[in-house]
Order: sequence, then structure tokens, then C-alpha cells
Amino acid sequence: MPTPDSPPVESELPNLTERQETILSLIVREHIQSAQPIGSKTLVEQFDLGVSSATVRNDMVMLEELGLIEAPHTSAGRIPTRQGYRYFVQRLLKIAQLSPQERRSIAEAFKQQNVDEWPRVAAMALSRTAKLAALATPPRAVENHFKHLELISTQGRLVLMVLVLQGGSVHQQLLTLADTVPQEVLSRTAQNINQAIARLTADQVRAKTRAQSDELVREIGELVADAMLQVNQQGARDVYRYGLSESLSTLSEHETQQVLRVLEEEDLLENILRDTLAYDE
Repeated sequence: MPTPDSPPVESELPNLTERQETILSLIVREHIQSAQPIGSKTLVEQFDLGVSSATVRNDMVMLEELGLIEAPHTSAGRIPTRQGYRYFVQRLLKIAQLSPQERRSIAEAFKQQNVDEWPRVAAMALSRTAKLAALATPPRAVENHFKHLELISTQGRLVLMVLVLQGGSVHQQLLTLADTVPQEVLSRTAQNINQAIARLTADQVRAKTRAQSDELVREIGELVADAMLQVNQQGARDVYRYGLSESLSTLSEHETQQVLRVLEEEDLLENILRDTLAYDE
């Protein structure tokens, strides 16, 4: 059962008249362009709505009562709420098709980068295409799952661990083992671990390798599990930004300071992104 904080799904959005949808769409678009509250007088003067300012005001009152727009501070104008943007995206937004040149440009950008660079490329491509600021985060499961392990002897007790997770992300880490281990033993150990813990989570990897009789398998298993947990924790903080300077130039000084504060405080930005992604699920 949805809670008061649950995101509205399509069936939960209110039903608007055609004119109310037009007014909401104009408020959203004009606010995005100007970053200012939009009043009924502005809408009547700039757009041929075929009705009086009083009629537009009445429709805006209804939109406000439905939680789709709100008044910031004491302004006479209105701005979209979160649910107002949701209504606009789900019911009113007409998605423009990318041109063949834009498609080729985006495809070429991804082709030249490895998987770990894709979120950065995605933010850049989205910002350039939409001409807006863009934030991108890597796709993350609730927990990462093991896919493949390589162990490469470097010098003495130092071993390079190459860890591949489900989804294709690759992570390298230099390990210090308790004793020097020949490469052939490392290769055999990696093969045994690959067979034993395929598709397991970090906690499952730890439990499975601890039950093995081979001491080296147990040692490597602990290090693999630790690395996977570190990746889980780090992944939530990976945020790629692009096009911020252009977008900030349209904001007031107060709004710019608010945006910069969010971007500088990693925990706050992480919470906002997590809440937004949960809202979209």
C-alpha cells in the first residue's frame, strides 16, 4: 500500500482538463527557461490561451490545491512542485527524437571508453544534447556479485588482484600476502575461487571461502570480500557532473549558492540522488 511519501505512479496522478494541462506545461517550461516564478498575467500576455487572467488564476489555484504547483515565499507567481514535474514528464512531455548525427556522436563517445568511464560519458552526452546540467551515477545493484578473479605475482609477497564484478566493472588492488606465493599457485588458487564463488555477494564469498581447507583460498577470499564491500560503499558516492557552469549562469545568486552547497556536500548530494532514484522506481 502506498505511503504518503511514496512516489506517485501513473494511476495516482490527478486528472486535469486540457486547459489545466496547457497551463501546467507552460509553467514548467517557462520556469525552466527563466528560473523565476510564473504568474497568470505572464501566461495571458505571452500565450494565446483564449481566456482571461482571472480564469487562468482559477486554474492555477486548482493546480496548487492538487499539489502540482506552489508559491515560493511571498511571490505572486508559481513554480512546479516535484509532483508537477512528474505529471509533466509522464503525461505532457513530447520526447524529441535524436538526429542521426547526434546518435552517431553519442555512440562514438561510448565506443572509445571503457565500461567504468560510461557514467562520465553519459553525463557529458546528456548535458550537450539537452543543453542542461547533467548528473550521472553508475548503475548499482543493492549488492555487487562476484564474476571473475585474476591473481598476478609482482614482487615478493605483493600480488595484483584483478576483480571483475557482475555488470562488467573491473577493480584492481595490490595485495600483501602473509607469504611469498609462486605464480602457478596463485593461478590455481584463482581458478578454484572462480569455480567456488561465482555470482556470490561479499558476505557469501566470505562464508564460502572460510569453509575451504586451503589456507591461501581462505586468505584471498577474505581480501576479495573486503574489496567487494569497499566497492559497494564507494559506488554510491560516484557522481559525474557536466554542464553546471552554463546552468548556474541562469540562477540568482541565492539559488547558485544553494546549488553549490549541495554539490560540495557529498553526503547531502548522495542522499538527494538516492531519494530521487528511489522515487523513480
